[in-house]
Amino acid sequence: MTTPAPSSRSVIVTGATGGMGGDFVRAFAATGADVVASDLHRSSAAGEELAAEVTAVGGGRVSFVPADITSDDDLAALVEHATATSGGVDVLVNNAGIFMDLGAKRPMTEVTNDVWDQVMTVNARGTWQAIKAVVPAMRARGGGRIVNMASSTVYNGVAGFVHYVASKAAVDGITRVAARELGPDGITVNALAPGLVETPAAIAMNPPEYLQRAAQGRFIQRGMVPGDLVSALLWLAAPESGFVTGQTIIIDGGQLQA
Repeated sequence: MTTPAPSSRSVIVTGATGGMGGDFVRAFAATGADVVASDLHRSSAAGEELAAEVTAVGGGRVSFVPADITSDDDLAALVEHATATSGGVDVLVNNAGIFMDLGAKRPMTEVTNDVWDQVMTVNARGTWQAIKAVVPAMRARGGGRIVNMASSTVYNGVAGFVHYVASKAAVDGITRVAARELGPDGITVNALAPGLVETPAAIAMNPPEYLQRAAQGRFIQRGMVPGDLVSALLWLAAPESGFVTGQTIIIDGGQLQA
């Protein structure tokens, strides 16, 4: 599998200031794509810093637009910015979600209804809302690429994480429905399902021995980093992957097979 460069294309990356989002922004900008990085309003300072840092390196243009993916108004403003600066939207990386704010894992019997609803609202409904927001712009361009962020936790049922796992199972379903409905428009919809990526949030949530066991339980016995997702992400966002849709690609170093 090659990694074609989506140069001169317009890319939106949500969750851009999180543990994986920054790597995604840098990767697309390095190919020459125009990137609109987005995250919550409270992350605006970090987002502006990321945009300035990546722009200084050279490559594609990077701007930051704060947006809550559960707000249709915010999403409309995000798409409007991408259209005004780059002529439309070619790629959506649906990376925003609740993970860091979940704190410690807890048994499913201790998860409150309010926390459950919060996680499902952001991770499931927000994913759907972001897709809805970009569809008109992608149709106007004659097609596009949507890459959602699922999780391998759906397949191994991580204990203490019922709300997160359920929300990412919903992302799997949304991916397949959207792929079926949007295929006639030339829009592909796929998902990446990472294993345990050693982001600052994951390191804070899990003790070192847990991370070590996860690394040793893979065919490729090392810690997983955000960069391990980049090649697959760029490929799914490229024209060359145009006949691939409705798929969830597990990237975990072989952990689910070990």
